[in-house]
Amino acid sequence: MASSYNHVAGQSVERLAALSDGIFGVGMTLLVLDLRTPALEAVRGEHGLWGALAGILPQLVMYMMSFITLGIFWVGQQTQLNLLERSDRHLTWINLGFLFSVTLLPFSTKLLAEYYPYRAALLAYWFNIVLLGGSLYASWGYAVRHRLLRADTPADVPAAVCGRIRTAQALYAFGALLCLVDTRISIGFIVLVQLEFALAPRFRPRRSPIPTPSQTLDP
Repeated sequence: MASSYNHVAGQSVERLAALSDGIFGVGMTLLVLDLRTPALEAVRGEHGLWGALAGILPQLVMYMMSFITLGIFWVGQQTQLNLLERSDRHLTWINLGFLFSVTLLPFSTKLLAEYYPYRAALLAYWFNIVLLGGSLYASWGYAVRHRLLRADTPADVPAAVCGRIRTAQALYAFGALLCLVDTRISIGFIVLVQLEFALAPRFRPRRSPIPTPSQTLDP
């Protein structure tokens, strides 16, 4: 009975994608709930408001950084799910582990926003990113090994997906190491990495291959 159940459980890619969309949506919403407007009694005039806004700037930076983080990982997971022909029980649970890491990000973001000068807060945030990247990498590796991808998936895609995750995690790790110098430098580097992965591809025009002399001649 157990063997039969495990064979048929967790095969719906659509349900997994729907659950992921919901959790990502909730996680992105929870991030903004930690933002607080300056207390009315603490503001004395226009200059006082500007000063109060400057005081919550670290929280705004952490919100932006984590929103981009979730956006990057949502795109990454959706890319994987779109390439799946089917799922199975083990792959579903790996993705549930990935979603667990998603639900932790509002906490690690709030921790970093309140204690950004401390290395422990930065390392806790980075560890959350490690969990996200590691579970996404495990999900993709399992799907490739067990032939769960669609038959029309280009041959170079599996290696490209793995390479992108490894590159991102290596850059995040380097950014975390920068906290040995200053946590603000570390945060700034992580933001730059995120902007690179989120925005750079659309600004990189595809280069057409230069035709060889034989290609320019009429047959």
